[in-house]
Amino acid sequence: MGKPTGFIEFQRQLPEDRAPKERIKDWKEFHLHLSDEEIQKQGARCMDCGIPFCHTGMNIAGAASGCPLNNLIPDWNDLVYRNEWKDAYMRLRRTNNFPEFTGRVCPAPCEGACTVGINLPPVTIKNHEVTISDKAWEEERVHPHPPEIRTNKKVAIVGSGPAGLAAADQLNQAGHIVTVFERSDRPGGLLMYGIPNMKLDKRDVVQRRTRLMAQEGVKFITNCEVGVDYSVEKLKEEFDAIILTIGSTKGRDLPIEGRDLKGVHYAMEFLAKNTKSLLDSELNDNNYISAKDKNVVVIGGGDTGTDCVATSIRHQCSSLRQLEIMPESPKTRSKNNPWPEYPKVLKVDYGQEEATAVFGSDPREYETMTQKFVGDEDGNLKEIHTVQVKWNFPANGGRPTPEPIPGTEKVKPADLALLAMGFLGPEDQLLEKLGVDRDQRSNIKADYGAFTTSVAGVFAAGDSRRGQSLVVWAINEGRAVAKACDTYLMGSSDLTGYTQNY
Repeated sequence: MGKPTGFIEFQRQLPEDRAPKERIKDWKEFHLHLSDEEIQKQGARCMDCGIPFCHTGMNIAGAASGCPLNNLIPDWNDLVYRNEWKDAYMRLRRTNNFPEFTGRVCPAPCEGACTVGINLPPVTIKNHEVTISDKAWEEERVHPHPPEIRTNKKVAIVGSGPAGLAAADQLNQAGHIVTVFERSDRPGGLLMYGIPNMKLDKRDVVQRRTRLMAQEGVKFITNCEVGVDYSVEKLKEEFDAIILTIGSTKGRDLPIEGRDLKGVHYAMEFLAKNTKSLLDSELNDNNYISAKDKNVVVIGGGDTGTDCVATSIRHQCSSLRQLEIMPESPKTRSKNNPWPEYPKVLKVDYGQEEATAVFGSDPREYETMTQKFVGDEDGNLKEIHTVQVKWNFPANGGRPTPEPIPGTEKVKPADLALLAMGFLGPEDQLLEKLGVDRDQRSNIKADYGAFTTSVAGVFAAGDSRRGQSLVVWAINEGRAVAKACDTYLMGSSDLTGYTQNY
């Protein structure tokens, strides 16, 4: 590295975010950038560690350790240090089709595996990634590069989330004629309607990328649900290969008393409607589920739950609680969570930070189970009944179970309950019409690497194949399924995992 002692000389520094009480007044992104000089010092912290675990992309203890895209992180860290931003973007784009997405929404397993992080705060890899990408766009160094030769092979990609977009980008660069089908009115899938605008700007980031892909030759057909608006038979007849990247969109339900009351919603219904109304009318059409002046309870402690918290605050809710059935994570790595595993530690995300600023405390309540919803005489939710639990861990290493603690029952006022408890797999109708096999978890059955389903010429990738996962894993699978599909169409593939569009 250019600065072998940088990790000793410089402390980890991240850019400040916009102040919570300021940013909750709008839907704009809240992250800011460091100056070039400051981020060059952060690039200097990347040490000449010999084995850069940051880009290994291994699965350890059920979670990613290092970057699943195998980003060449030490290379572009060094280029940042040397102020060579153009080369840094070229190196980043070799392995990542959409660094502007991952640099904003990835939980950074790369940083969890950073060698500096063994005994010091890790290198600010995620912030380097988004800065490299944003500078390339700001300095107008990102241009459409359609392929010079077309193969005339036609590929249909069903679903335009990160896996579908990555597959489309790769196969288009290989010269195939790519059509992406999306049932929503805008392409992007999870990136468009699953992640709020303040975390990932839709117009200036997501739509900017899909516009570029369209200029390069990718065709997007929106408001079109395959199997309903476009028959499976027609799809098979018109295309040489089909790739299913339909996501894991079947939400985990909470089948308890009062579930059918008005005011109980899946988190994704709440988030998607809010983003669509925001894009359509700046929320003036009222075609969304409003939390204004309501007592909101978010059930679930992951990223989706946090997004519900932040969205509800921007609606100006009256009160807010976030219920988590699991115990609170430790503030530092526990002995059974060593480096380079992903650090399972307590994090105060943007939503909790905003809730603390508005209501005076972190909204999360741990080891709390919801027992029933209670409504008024008109069928509207009015309260939630909860109980504290303790976790029993079987001596044989079996599945731990929560046990209610008598005497800890509570009643909480609630006008709006949002279920953010994860996802159970892809929706059924299209898969049943195609006749593809499913695995025991109801995901599409297709081995990683081959990605072939039980139906000839039909491939599957992303969350619909692997289950609910990270955006970075979806891009990994989109790139990999593109190589498998290209091999199927041409007999061999020149897609080695590198993109050509710099």
